[in-house]
Amino acid sequence: MTDKEAGWDYSTTLSEDPARVRIVATTLGDLLLSAYDRAPDKEALVFPEGRKTYAELVEAVLHKARALLALGVGPGDHVGVLLPSGIAFVETLFANAMVGAVSVLMNARYKAPEMAYVADNADLVAIVTDDTRTQHVNFTGRLAEAFPDLAQQADPAALALADAPALRRIVVLRSSDGAGAATTAPGFLGHDAFDAAAAAISVNTVHHRRLCVRLRDTAMILYTSGTSANPKGCLLSHEAIVRETINLTANRWAFQPDERAWSPMPLFHIAAMLAMLGAVNVAGTFIGQPHFDPGESLRQIEAEKVTMMFLPFVTFHQAMIAHPDWTRTDMSSVRLQNSCFAFMPASVGQAYREKAPGMRQVGTFGMTEASGIVTTGGYDMDPEMGFTRLGTPLLGVEVRIVDADGNDLPTGERGEVLIRGYNLFHGYHKDPVKTAEALDRQGWYHSGDIGSLDEAGHLMFHGRFKDMLKVGGENVAAAEVEAVLAAHPSVRLAQVVGLPDARLAEIPAAFVETEGPIDVSPQDFEAELIAFVGKRIASFKVPRHIRVIDEWPMSASKIQKFKLRQQLIAELDLSE
Repeated sequence: MTDKEAGWDYSTTLSEDPARVRIVATTLGDLLLSAYDRAPDKEALVFPEGRKTYAELVEAVLHKARALLALGVGPGDHVGVLLPSGIAFVETLFANAMVGAVSVLMNARYKAPEMAYVADNADLVAIVTDDTRTQHVNFTGRLAEAFPDLAQQADPAALALADAPALRRIVVLRSSDGAGAATTAPGFLGHDAFDAAAAAISVNTVHHRRLCVRLRDTAMILYTSGTSANPKGCLLSHEAIVRETINLTANRWAFQPDERAWSPMPLFHIAAMLAMLGAVNVAGTFIGQPHFDPGESLRQIEAEKVTMMFLPFVTFHQAMIAHPDWTRTDMSSVRLQNSCFAFMPASVGQAYREKAPGMRQVGTFGMTEASGIVTTGGYDMDPEMGFTRLGTPLLGVEVRIVDADGNDLPTGERGEVLIRGYNLFHGYHKDPVKTAEALDRQGWYHSGDIGSLDEAGHLMFHGRFKDMLKVGGENVAAAEVEAVLAAHPSVRLAQVVGLPDARLAEIPAAFVETEGPIDVSPQDFEAELIAFVGKRIASFKVPRHIRVIDEWPMSASKIQKFKLRQQLIAELDLSE
């Protein structure tokens, strides 16, 4: 058997020398402490709210870890992290890791029903949130809506909620920007009580607990939309996420101790998580913001002398390029940017060619189930490939392109992307059926994505076999939106399709069959359904167009969604 037949022919990949690469892995807690050991006085985090050195960050993390232990959070317990991207988010993530708890990263855009689902499905014993109240964020308000019996609880440290039996406490920290409610509503455990609890636990107790954490223990659960009606919780181990971080940033991207990595993306996304952990891995600095603002982003890039930009979302790029400060922003400090220009309008990539000609652009292909990144580029490839390709597999990660029968396809042919490696998830929480569908007995993850490999080993992505949409970079399961629409009393059946959109790549649209005649105009019914859905799921999942249909286009046994899509594209005069 040849190397190629055995699946080990990497002669066409980047010039990393596998003989010189060493496997390095540790726990999330020790990743942070190792950075602290090397550079305690160096800036670890920079957000609009403030800055923290590694010494200050570790002190705050250990304090939160002591409070968690005092509240009864222990090894393997699942703790929801429902916070804006900021210093408290990072502190809570590492505090959970220190005590052996599992961080369940909750999307800040979730509405009340989504929060209730994750709290129950993930078996959360605690949620850590804050009292931020803005036009778009009100965590405590949504949690109170998610759990109607919360206000009637006698003891906020020992909750007994009907819809989340495992949940015992919801900690409300004070928002860093002062925009919070300043009071603790009934049922919530306030910041002062959380702080005071830490006094009962010594720092040494935290370290004893930290040293018991195993590399293959679950470090975090991230919920990702699939083809089912509800999102699935991906179980990621310390080894998977930390080894992925180290391999990616120390090897392929060659992060340096002076790295100042920037991402305006939310930290509950695996992408921003990798950028932050990558900076910690080299004792560098991570620069972020609680929500994307194009003007603030341009200011940060120049003022903070950013060296690495992690920005896969096309909408963010377009907003920055259109901002009045774009032309005068200095990006000369940036060495590397990760952004998938292969799937963005050509004008976006060209804007960066002209703006920062010395910046190396790399594309990536990945997913939550693979700890974020499967393939990417590096400094030693042809620079133009970063604008048209998604790179080669990371060392230690295998990729196959197969046909419907599982046979490997030759270079250039399209098929399903299969992945195997140290970075794969353990499975979907409490869903052995979906886990078995995704992971085969040989350890290959069946992504459901359509891809091909070129002669240099670089991956190209061509779409999805799954019934999924990609809305401005966010995965949206058609089945989830369809289930919410079907809950409306006037809807018998709903089908969701994706329409092309210049800004978001895709937007959701829906067709519905009603239970009977409707007594309002089609326009009013559409508005009613959009409002109904908008109260139940995040805004990026809400259909922008809804049409009532009497007869579905059918094959022998299935609704032909492509015909529905074509129909609406023609009606709206859209171009592919």
